[in-house]
Amino acid sequence: MAKYTLDKAHSNIEFVVRHMMVSKVKGEFKNFDVNITGDINDVSSLQFDVTIYPESIDTNQKDRDNHLRTSDFFEIETYPEIKFVSTSVTASTITGNLTIKDVTIEETFDFELTGTAQAPGGGLVAGVVVSGKIDRTKYGMSFNQALETGGVLVSDEVKFESNVEIGIEA
Repeated sequence: MAKYTLDKAHSNIEFVVRHMMVSKVKGEFKNFDVNITGDINDVSSLQFDVTIYPESIDTNQKDRDNHLRTSDFFEIETYPEIKFVSTSVTASTITGNLTIKDVTIEETFDFELTGTAQAPGGGLVAGVVVSGKIDRTKYGMSFNQALETGGVLVSDEVKFESNVEIGIEA
């Protein structure tokens, strides 16, 4: 079985939420680990164990990032990790248990193995894209504020995309 090594320099986990119903706020988690086992040539054999460290959240605005780290959202002092452990992978979907704070929910997201290539410095690399959306309120992140014009300050829906590049050793 091959060994897979995450290339953090060419990987990311990004998200977007609606703000005040009119604009989008984008951000990313700068620190995360992805462990993969299985045969890259048989996606159904792949297993993913992902750990995201929410203290690394970056929306390009320090005060907002600090608010996201509080009990209104991620509560990082109590819950320093977000976990996703896959239970099945197909050519187009990945299903697994997502744990945010103390809530675990089975989620299914879009999955794409973007291919493999020979790296210029030698060795084989592969790309994986996982994207989808979650309802943050199901994970105990229900902070919000009603707007006078209707709607709310922050959307419940959070869309995300993760692009992961891995080195493959036979």
